[in-house]
Amino acid sequence: MTEQTVDRTAEPTEPPAPVVPEQAGAGVAAEAPGAEGSTVAAEAGTVVGEPAAGESGATPRRDRRVLRAVARWTAAAVVFAAVGTGTAYGIASMERTDVPGLATGSDGRWDYPELVRPPLPEGSPGPYADDNPAGAHYADLRKLLLPLPAGATADKELAGDGNGWLDRKTFLAGFGKDDREDLSQLLTDNGLRHIAARGWTMPDGTRAEIFLLHFGTAEQVEGALLHEFLGYDEPGFLPAGTEAWSDDGSYPADAGVPDVITSVYVEAEPTGDEQSRHAYLAAGDTFAVISHTRKGSAPAVPFHQTVALQAQLLG
Repeated sequence: MTEQTVDRTAEPTEPPAPVVPEQAGAGVAAEAPGAEGSTVAAEAGTVVGEPAAGESGATPRRDRRVLRAVARWTAAAVVFAAVGTGTAYGIASMERTDVPGLATGSDGRWDYPELVRPPLPEGSPGPYADDNPAGAHYADLRKLLLPLPAGATADKELAGDGNGWLDRKTFLAGFGKDDREDLSQLLTDNGLRHIAARGWTMPDGTRAEIFLLHFGTAEQVEGALLHEFLGYDEPGFLPAGTEAWSDDGSYPADAGVPDVITSVYVEAEPTGDEQSRHAYLAAGDTFAVISHTRKGSAPAVPFHQTVALQAQLLG
């Protein structure tokens, strides 16, 4: 996100336009009903200070009432302008996490370390470069996995073999028994190369798993994997122990990453003792499967955060 910075030390050369307080609070400057307040004030000053030719200096009572009303509305407009503009500038200059409603400490987000993409081999293009029609990720796939957030306990079963690659059997175990054979054949038919995985458990009991499946080309991922994994309103292969799913319409549209196809699902009620959330990412030659599961219910906010950050690493 590009941050806007505001030079608070610079003095404006002319008064700011009035802002409606409610709109300013959302970071949107808008003209208030009394936006012409500065013009009205100037005209009122002329009337008060300089009576028109042929008129006496005395001001009729009605005119005085009008002038007092104009003065009050002018003062109100100035106050709205000062408060509203201050609010708008304040939000523009804040960090995203300082804005109420977006703060990581209050909405359940996890504290991930700074994300850094691994370097590409010398001379290798990025996955979405024009000279990389296969959409190949030349960076080490194991280093494209989202790192553990603060407080997480790593899942050793997903650490893989000595080289960090996960066996297919462990990945398939996360799906229903009736689907495993068909899913395994799908992976074989499309030339699965490697699976990189990472899992962890948070203090609140949420279990998170991320699998990055590496294929030969983006065409295999987008043409075959997506077609089979993504149903109309539920995953094509049901996760183990689940029966009903629905599309997660609460996933923020602005969390999407260019060139990465994202599909998010949530286990539907009744869920039993625990609830799961699943997401699938098609990113060039890599297909990602992400899940969060927790006893009771699996919170949406940290799951959406995990999906968005993993998409950023793959994008």
